[in-house]
Amino acid sequence: MKPPLLRDDALLADVREAGRDPHQLSLWWLGQSGFLVQWRGRHVLLDPYLSDSLTVKYAGTDKPHTRVTARCIAPERLDFIDIATSSHNHTDHLDAETLGALARVNPRLQLVIPEANRAFVAERLKCPVEFPHGLDAGVSLTLDGFTFHGIPAAHNELERDAEGRHKFMGYVVEAGPWRIYHSGDTLHYEGMEDWLRQFKVSVALLPINGDRPERRVAGNLDGPQAARLAHAIGADVVIPCHYDMFEFNTASPEGFVAECRRLHQHYSVLQTGERWSAGKLSLHEYN
Repeated sequence: MKPPLLRDDALLADVREAGRDPHQLSLWWLGQSGFLVQWRGRHVLLDPYLSDSLTVKYAGTDKPHTRVTARCIAPERLDFIDIATSSHNHTDHLDAETLGALARVNPRLQLVIPEANRAFVAERLKCPVEFPHGLDAGVSLTLDGFTFHGIPAAHNELERDAEGRHKFMGYVVEAGPWRIYHSGDTLHYEGMEDWLRQFKVSVALLPINGDRPERRVAGNLDGPQAARLAHAIGADVVIPCHYDMFEFNTASPEGFVAECRRLHQHYSVLQTGERWSAGKLSLHEYN
């Protein structure tokens, strides 16, 4: 099993160190599609999966969720989180073990979800149905200095509820002058670039594990597709995610890197637990 670059005390020390500069945006990849975002003393967790709930659930089945990379931190150690998100109802994006632990150590935690998923979220998390903040595509919400904009996601299709609201979503998160696009799980769909170009995305966080029917799970962009999407929307930097978590559903970032270089698209490939800070080039970033 791969060790995270930073974990536990070392990761928390790095978060404190980055927080000394109030003008710096920092984010850490926590594995799968989970990211910790820090801006001016506030913290957002994007789609955190910080448990082994799926490994336990599928143990002994024909679809084992064997970990590739060790967990970088237990959720109960993150007692400074203001907001968490869930882009859709799959457990690696809506994990009751992770979110329950976060809520216990962060009594004022707020949760952003697709409005279409409210009843499901309340049942899974055993929380009041009115607790989450719901968004739909084209809807915006400001919480604790961050503004969230709802973007449709296709996993594998643009699925809506009976009222026409999207069940799979991504979010553009505004933090001061920065705009972070977290796609959630998605394939490319017609009109996607039009949704995103208007935001002048600073950092795009995109899945690269691809869409392979033999996995028997919904698919995502692959590496070259993620690079091309970032380039098409004019993202300043693109960071890949949704790989190196489970053996049956992962990919190499090599194709992503090659396509970014071909397109002259700036990118950064992070290890689990690694930080990216705005204005500071990672060793992995292409110039």
